[in-house]
Amino acid sequence: MKDEINAIKNDIKILAGDRNVTIVAASKMQTIETINELPEYGIYTVGENRVQELLEKYEPDSPLKWQFIGVLQSNKVKYIVDKVTLIQSVDSVGLAKEIEKQCAKRGIIMPILIEVNYGREPQKSGVLPENLYELIDAVTAFPHVKINGLMTVMPIGADEKMYNGMNELYNKCKKDYQKIDFKYLSMGMSADYRLALKCGANMIRIGEKIFGKRNYVK
Repeated sequence: MKDEINAIKNDIKILAGDRNVTIVAASKMQTIETINELPEYGIYTVGENRVQELLEKYEPDSPLKWQFIGVLQSNKVKYIVDKVTLIQSVDSVGLAKEIEKQCAKRGIIMPILIEVNYGREPQKSGVLPENLYELIDAVTAFPHVKINGLMTVMPIGADEKMYNGMNELYNKCKKDYQKIDFKYLSMGMSADYRLALKCGANMIRIGEKIFGKRNYVK
């Protein structure tokens, strides 16, 4: 794990320059014992795709900061809002409304990223680019939900032009919504993080590159 993490950090230095980049360790199907080794190598942010796995792995006194990076169903929001520091996959007013409801109950504010389906893939979640501003406008009405940027999952084999286009959309949001703290562009995973870094990402979600191939056989 140490060598893999050092290689990622080296890529960040080369491709992102002085841009501050957050590595989110994607912990899907990893054991808590393995995940707990991350701080030893300077990684404190962990992203989980599934609510049940997050609940099984979450430890209140851990130095790790958990984020939710997968598809989130509204009826499961209540289980994680007091455990995560960021929800990366908000793509509808309905989901944002439920986050608002659950956070208001607890008196907390939840930072979120708006997920954009930049590749327009029908099987993927995310708001289409042309509907992004409408969603941002709606979410800003919720006092307990705080937009912190954008997230995307690019199509396999997407070219550099597409990554640059997503970065341009992110920068346009920053310019057009100066009262919103657009500080994160979460783009890039194990297979494409280098290209994402080259094209402006400052948050990358890395699973297999850190932990190795997942074993899907139980």
